[in-house]
Amino acid sequence: MRIRTRARELALQFLFQIDFQGDGFATELDRFLDETLWGKAGMADAKIYARALVAGVIEHRVEIDALLQKAAANWDLDRMAGVDRNALRIGCYEMLYNDDIPTKVAINEAIELGKRYSTEASGAFVNGLLDRIRKDQGLRT
Repeated sequence: MRIRTRARELALQFLFQIDFQGDGFATELDRFLDETLWGKAGMADAKIYARALVAGVIEHRVEIDALLQKAAANWDLDRMAGVDRNALRIGCYEMLYNDDIPTKVAINEAIELGKRYSTEASGAFVNGLLDRIRKDQGLRT
């Protein structure tokens, strides 16, 4: 598995936990990463990128959630499946705030997170919302 893909998985898992534990749980990120990746060689870069994703999503969550809410028109963020909501947050963060990640890659990786960890329908749901945000923000694919 590619390093950034693994980092996105770790960020998704941790952001999902923050949804239930509260923002104070963010202080547990290093412990979570150490325990999850204990004994797995070559994962230092995955830890670094996972930390950056979690920090970025937390830092920009208000703006990201506002964009998601607007794009989701008839869906309240709190009613979305937690995995879908956090896959969307990661994808939105990468599209808007990470110049190293092409928009198309950010969307595709978020779709895969949704399909892998939520339901089969999650891929289309994540794709639809992120593509709407992409268009609204004038981003190229």
